[in-house]
Amino acid sequence: MKKLSHLDDKGAARMVDVSEKSITEREASAEAIIALSADAYTAAKEGNGPKGDVLGPARIAGIMAAKKTADLIPLCHTLALTKVDIDFEWLDERSALRITSSVKTSAQTGVEMEALTAASIAALTVYDMTKAIDKGAVIEGVKLLAKSGGKSGDYALPAQRVFKTPLQPASAKAKPKTIMNEVAAPRPGPHAQRDAFREFMATNRLRPTTWAKDADVPPAQILAYLTGQSRALAPDIAKKLARAAKVRVEDMFR
Repeated sequence: MKKLSHLDDKGAARMVDVSEKSITEREASAEAIIALSADAYTAAKEGNGPKGDVLGPARIAGIMAAKKTADLIPLCHTLALTKVDIDFEWLDERSALRITSSVKTSAQTGVEMEALTAASIAALTVYDMTKAIDKGAVIEGVKLLAKSGGKSGDYALPAQRVFKTPLQPASAKAKPKTIMNEVAAPRPGPHAQRDAFREFMATNRLRPTTWAKDADVPPAQILAYLTGQSRALAPDIAKKLARAAKVRVEDMFR
């Protein structure tokens, strides 16, 4: 069992001494989902909520939160961040908003907490902007999606750890049906393909940085797809990754 690095030999909390570590490029991505009522969702999406535009303040709040993480989480190090991005995805089928954060630095320790804090505070800001319509909004699934750099190497959230809230009871879900002029049921959407891609990586023990190097593609392409910042891999990138993994392109997404 690994020892917790934030405890000394007597079990007291401490800030980890990273002075002997090398300065390397670190990056982390996280997400949070806020599920709203239909009315609050519509108002937020159309930009006419009780307090006006929702996404602008949420984006700024997330960026500010990432920069203030050391003031909020007691044992975090103060870091000079080189990039903080906050992106949003409207989930119409759930009346929910998916918030993803991406944080980058060159330092002696990682930015996982900065990414998680950014996503969390952005979600709380969305709540504040819409609570006049819906005080029952739920923030769910706050999690680290991926990280790169440092002694521990790369990490990407395994497919089986992705939190999924059912849209309706399983017994009430309708199976995809073949409709007129179709020869097969509808193809799985981008989320299903991304989950399959995660599962492919986990099954084959593929690390984003190593795989990207073998395929001669930027690691950011893989991480952006894994974290939902890009909806799909470019065809040429997918072909290079498949070639490096010695599989067909379609094998990575099923």
